[in-house]
Amino acid sequence: MAITSMTGFARIDGTIDALTWHWEIKSVNGKGFDTRCRLPSGYEAIEPAVREIAGKHVRRGNLQISLQIGRDTATSTLRVNEEALAQILPIADDLRERLGAPAVTVEGILSIRGVLEMGEAEETEEARDARHAAILKDFSDACASLAAMRKAEGENLARVIAGQLDTIEKLTGQARDCPARSADAIKARLSDQISRLMEASDTFDADRLHQEAVLIAAKSDIQEELDRLFAHVEAGRELLASDQPVGRKFDFVAQEFNREANTLCSKSTDQSLTKIGLELKTVIDQLREQVQNIE
Repeated sequence: MAITSMTGFARIDGTIDALTWHWEIKSVNGKGFDTRCRLPSGYEAIEPAVREIAGKHVRRGNLQISLQIGRDTATSTLRVNEEALAQILPIADDLRERLGAPAVTVEGILSIRGVLEMGEAEETEEARDARHAAILKDFSDACASLAAMRKAEGENLARVIAGQLDTIEKLTGQARDCPARSADAIKARLSDQISRLMEASDTFDADRLHQEAVLIAAKSDIQEELDRLFAHVEAGRELLASDQPVGRKFDFVAQEFNREANTLCSKSTDQSLTKIGLELKTVIDQLREQVQNIE
């Protein structure tokens, strides 16, 4: 069994020099493949590469990707914001003259928010490329971890679905062997219907009797539905064994299961057969829920 789940989670931390980062990837069900990236300011340039790497590991599902960046402040340096200082000094001189206040001190100016800033050394293009490469390498590792988790969950999912297919096959067999489908049972229902028609009318209408007989026989014939249910079970097992994404195909098979079970119930004229049909619908509904998780 090689199916893959669409749900999973992965996280990874990395560092280079004074820079640290933290990747998180969350995968949930989706009709197609979609990625939502939350990258810090200044890292927009790596987004195309992030999407490309994600697409190599995941074929279907909605991915929520986030990157957090941190720096060791011990390696940062203080610098004066010359633009802010150029605006503050004339204002300070003007206020001193108008108010007769003491001259401003260096300590006072430096305490004004925005005058001093934490700065980083200028980074070369080679250093920036190395930083981006290291961050993307960790993202690729996180995607591989996510894919492994999705595969492991897919194995559990496959076992559940295999059990549901077995149950559907068993219930379909019970419907096939239901005593209500025997020739004697059909004959008895036909005789009962004829008796009711005869009691309800003083005249014998051969055409009406023929129509009722045909209707009863047609409603009792669920062989085509049974054949298709058995065929869908085999189709489901083949999909479970596939090493390709089969989520959409399995969704179609689940819909076909549901259609045949509904028809079986609508055709049923016997309580025991209706009970089997309702049990089939319950298992098929559970199957359809599980199938929504398949890639």
